[in-house]
Order: sequence, then C-alpha cells, then structure tokens
Amino acid sequence: MFKALLVILPFFICTLAIGQVSKIDIPMKKGKVFYEKSYELNPALQQDVLFKRALKWFKQDFPNTKKIKLSAYKTTGEITGTGIFKIITADNGNYYFMRFGIVIRVHNGGYTFTATSFYEKPIESGISNEYSKIEYRWWDYRQGKPWSVEDTTLFKGIALNETALMASLEDQMKMQ
Repeated sequence: MFKALLVILPFFICTLAIGQVSKIDIPMKKGKVFYEKSYELNPALQQDVLFKRALKWFKQDFPNTKKIKLSAYKTTGEITGTGIFKIITADNGNYYFMRFGIVIRVHNGGYTFTATSFYEKPIESGISNEYSKIEYRWWDYRQGKPWSVEDTTLFKGIALNETALMASLEDQMKMQ
C-alpha cells in the first residue's frame, strides 16, 4: 500500500500543479491575449462626455503618453494608445514591463474597452531586455512548462493589472 502511494503521489502532485496553473484568468482570442468588455452606463450620457472622460483616464493612468502613441478620434468616439505597467516578480529586484495596445470606443450611454498585442520585457541580469510576445510564454506555462519560476507571478500580475485597469476606467466613466 505504501509503495503504491509513493507511485501515485507524484502524479497527483503534478496534476494539482497543472490544475493550479490554469486558474489564472487571462482571456484569449485566436491564440492571442485579448481583454474586451462592453459597458452600458446611463443612456443619457452623450458620446462626447464619455470621450472626454476616457481621454482624461488614459492620460492619468499613463502619464507618459507623450512617449507613447495616443490617437483620439472624437468624431468616431475612438481612443487608441499603448499602455505599460510594471510587474515585480521577485524579491531580488527582477521585474517585467508589460506593453499592450488599448482601444476605447465610446458611444451614447456606454463604451467598449479592448486590450491586445501584449509584449513582455524582462528586467533582470542575464536576460535580453527586448520586448517579446507574451503568448508563447503563456502557452508553455499552461502546458506545464514554465520558462521561469517567476512565471506564476508574471501571469497573475497581468491578470490583476488588467482587471484593475478596467475597473479604474469604469470608475472614471461613471463619475458625475
């Protein structure tokens, strides 16, 4: 009985570890990281008011927009730009910059937020400091083949930061 337990236990632990990996909620569309959510607010809110709020939010949350592409089309109600956030992955100072495209489309009474084209840039010694697509790393992680011990922290950081970003935009859009 004890020998059987020793044979089964490692398999069970591996299965548990793989199961925990998939619990990080990073949405995908056509094999790419893809966050999108539509919000319906007060139907009386006009597109131009929501446009100004979304633009204000973007400039507040990403104050270095002068260095980042930002396009605003008031007539179509579309704001496109690039977001960047930092994810600290280790106590030794390692972190990642996560860069992604944002599109906010406003209309009377609501808006849609989309974040796509995610690129990670590790800041740690011994690793290239170039941006690369996150999807390859995310795929391997979900298959139980993490690239680094920091991957869990990195992917949890992406999910938490994007969720917080969407919530902060929602708060700005609901303001009176």
